Amino acid sequence: MAIINPAELDLQEETVVKIRRVAKVNARGKRFRFSALAVVGDGKGHVGFGIGKAGEVISAISKAKEKAKQSIFKVPVINGTIPHKIIGVHGASRVMLKPASPGTGIIAGSSVRSVMEQVGVNDILTKCIGSNNPMNVLKATISALENLQDAVSVANRRGISIPEVFK
Repeated sequence: MAIINPAELDLQEETVVKIRRVAKVNARGKRFRFSALAVVGDGKGHVGFGIGKAGEVISAISKAKEKAKQSIFKVPVINGTIPHKIIGVHGASRVMLKPASPGTGIIAGSSVRSVMEQVGVNDILTKCIGSNNPMNVLKATISALENLQDAVSVANRRGISIPEVFK
């Protein structure tokens, strides 16, 4: 997989998927910290996600944004949707992504919707199966997008023409 430089991309504003307050209990009481989950993308097929933890919300979000920029990868998008149906798995979460006809919109929950908006997918059907933990759902969605293949790469790998891929 090729390394993508985030400075070369025209990134949109990051989307914060979830902010969690976590507490560590010790003899003096509770110590609160924050965990943030963020997604960045350019709306043209590039997306990355990151998790940041810090004592303040703003610091956690900025850390998550920096980690998201480091994990950007390319997603094949064809006419505003994905090339084929796929199921992504992470932990107990399963996310089914299915291409949709133009005008359908993004039919998805909050974690999946934020990723699809950042990728630039306009029409897609999704279903979360199993656990609906936002972190695991987001990672399952990213897993599915990483495993998507377009017809050109499949044809090149098999050594056949593009129309033969669909037979």
